[in-house]
Amino acid sequence: MKRDYEGDRLSCPKGQLNLSPPAAPVSRRLILASGLALAACGREPALSQPIPEPPLKSLAPFPIGTCVRAPDLEDPAYAGLAARHFSQLTAEWEMKMEYVVQPDGSFRFDRADAIAAFARRNGQRLFGHTLLWYANEPEGFARLDESRQSFEGALRNYVTAMVSRYRGLASGWDVINEPVMENGEGLRDSLWSRKLGQTGQFKVAFEAARAADPAAVLFVNDYHLESRPAKLRTYMTLIEQLLKDGVPLGGIGCQTHCWSELAPGAITATLKALAGFGLPIHLSEMDVSTVQGGMLANRAEAERRQARLYGEAIEAFAALPERQQFAFTVWGLRDRDSWLKRENAQDRPLLFDDAGRPKPTFAAIVDALRAR
Repeated sequence: MKRDYEGDRLSCPKGQLNLSPPAAPVSRRLILASGLALAACGREPALSQPIPEPPLKSLAPFPIGTCVRAPDLEDPAYAGLAARHFSQLTAEWEMKMEYVVQPDGSFRFDRADAIAAFARRNGQRLFGHTLLWYANEPEGFARLDESRQSFEGALRNYVTAMVSRYRGLASGWDVINEPVMENGEGLRDSLWSRKLGQTGQFKVAFEAARAADPAAVLFVNDYHLESRPAKLRTYMTLIEQLLKDGVPLGGIGCQTHCWSELAPGAITATLKALAGFGLPIHLSEMDVSTVQGGMLANRAEAERRQARLYGEAIEAFAALPERQQFAFTVWGLRDRDSWLKRENAQDRPLLFDDAGRPKPTFAAIVDALRAR
């Protein structure tokens, strides 16, 4: 009996969750002035004097999300921050093949299930990330015995197992992640494209995902679209081709990993261009590095521009037609949780500092949402 690519279904209620924000509206402006003044002077507010702030999800008319890791959800402070402010959760990496697919071809869902269970308990949507990524080439697929099962059949079984397991909770999926080359000159080579062809990998993955959950919105997702015009052009050409070929593409992901030197207006222009397809848009992985660009030696200036970019992003997303506002996702909770912080300990890319206190970036999003 073949067991290589079997998947079992998570027992969960079908249908839509009630994702409405709390009934009581926030009646007064965010009080951040004292904390921000101290931060500007290099001093941080005392932990014994928490700064009042409204839940972001109570201000946003669209889902607002973050990425999480399952072990971190066992920390009450981390879990509380994720539950208080966000209406959608994305697994940072524990729904990727690098975690799910074992060397023998079997699957493990323990951490993905933990994130899904947390989302269900807290009335949050789950977003699936990601089914197919060029950077993941698991041994179970690379060493597949095609005399027992075809590569295409194995991929279909994997996609079916993942998507059907979270059917009724996952609002959508990044079906193909980061398909465009870094310089924008074509699509990436990968195990998936070598085995199935550039067109074939999209066709197989999207069709299997659509069959497994007809209600989920299916996305293609990529990054640096706002800073590399050639990459944006190739991405848009790919989207046009997928739609022309009848691939069940349902939405467009724009990761929005930025650095603080990004020119004003670049995010706005990118979202407008992508919105021209008429599909839902997921601003899917936003963070703003204060050190990666390297041109701003003055940290205060870098953080001022960082806050401005967060404000611009939320304004540009809120300006999209309502039917195209799938979700706005920040890639991490506290600065110390960020992948950018792991690369450079001096980086401060997110909305909350290492201790979970709101920063000027948080205030910029609140101000933009209230000014709608």
